[in-house]
Amino acid sequence: MIAAVTLCTPILLIIMSVASIFGMGGNSVIARLLGENKKKEGRHTLNFCLYTMMFVGIIILLVGILLMKPIAKISGADAENMVYTYDYLRYIFLGAPFIIVSNGLVHLFRSIGFIKESTIGLALGNSINIIFDFIFIVLLDWGTAGAALATSFGFFCSTIYYLICMIKADRKGNELVSVSIRHFAPNKKMVSGVVSIGIPGALITVLLSVSNIVLNNFIGIYGSNAVASYGIAYKIDMVPIMLSVGLSQGVAPLIGYCYGGDKKDRMSQVMRLSTIYDILLGVIFLITFCLFGKNLANIFLHDELLINQAGYFISILGLSAPMLGIINMVTSCFQALGAAVKSLLITIMRNIVLFIPAVILLNNLWKLNGVIAAQPIVETVLAVICVLMYMQTSKAIRSN
Repeated sequence: MIAAVTLCTPILLIIMSVASIFGMGGNSVIARLLGENKKKEGRHTLNFCLYTMMFVGIIILLVGILLMKPIAKISGADAENMVYTYDYLRYIFLGAPFIIVSNGLVHLFRSIGFIKESTIGLALGNSINIIFDFIFIVLLDWGTAGAALATSFGFFCSTIYYLICMIKADRKGNELVSVSIRHFAPNKKMVSGVVSIGIPGALITVLLSVSNIVLNNFIGIYGSNAVASYGIAYKIDMVPIMLSVGLSQGVAPLIGYCYGGDKKDRMSQVMRLSTIYDILLGVIFLITFCLFGKNLANIFLHDELLINQAGYFISILGLSAPMLGIINMVTSCFQALGAAVKSLLITIMRNIVLFIPAVILLNNLWKLNGVIAAQPIVETVLAVICVLMYMQTSKAIRSN
């Protein structure tokens, strides 16, 4: 069951990446519009993103259900775990509209100052997911189907919460919020602005999923136990990854606002302090994973062999934690500035140019250990590249 969930995770991430197109893209556009005091354009952009996410979510639901079998095979499922993979994918695709709208509104709410509401919705969805994971998996013994159903239900609840917040704000006359279809008025400049920033943001997740599919197929060479051990290690490693992403995306609207308002010194200060905090957070997780990797694995596993293997994987993956602060902050900064090409370049370098060749090469050199070690090696190289790219961009902004 753990192996099936691990194999399906890239598919879930791809669905979530669609939210990034309109969530991260809209976030950047709206923040810059507010910096220029263009509130009406910001409201129309938010409305466009909301309804487009709903429509695209329904399309993904239909396509996913129709093509579930080939999608399962591409993800790396075999005869041993195909049934579990089907069960998981079915409910994930049924929840696709809510997964997309919920994840998109997290970003969009931050751009209009709804920080508290964004956080509450995120916490609500995850809390409900955890509670119903226990009910569906432990009490009702629904296995992977229960895990997927709990995930989709969590996103459903957070979506309802976000929509209620928007309806209330609209009725109170908030200048930035409208849920009326009458305000769905996209134009070429709006769409291109959102998409040009959003697609690189989405490709971060899409290419991460592609690289994870490649990684899962290489790990699968060494058996289901290796896949299960890595699955647990990866889930635990997602904690520092998500915290780093959250911090970097949280300051992105402020960076965009400062840039739109021509406050360059404040923008540099925000970027510098946020990066330092992000790196320090990574160092804490590096130490924790190296010292207590096996203990963390023991929380989720009972087989001694899997615990030892997962604990070792956790300590290796933790080596990249400090690098995440640099990579995620620079990527979010470029998105906030509207530098879509540079943001996309970082994504391509990380997941295609560096990671996949590293997995292939290190697998030939060190087998399974080499495959797992690919992540910290690649992240270290990419962090250096990101620093150089940011220094060049910062110099260009100041000179202009």
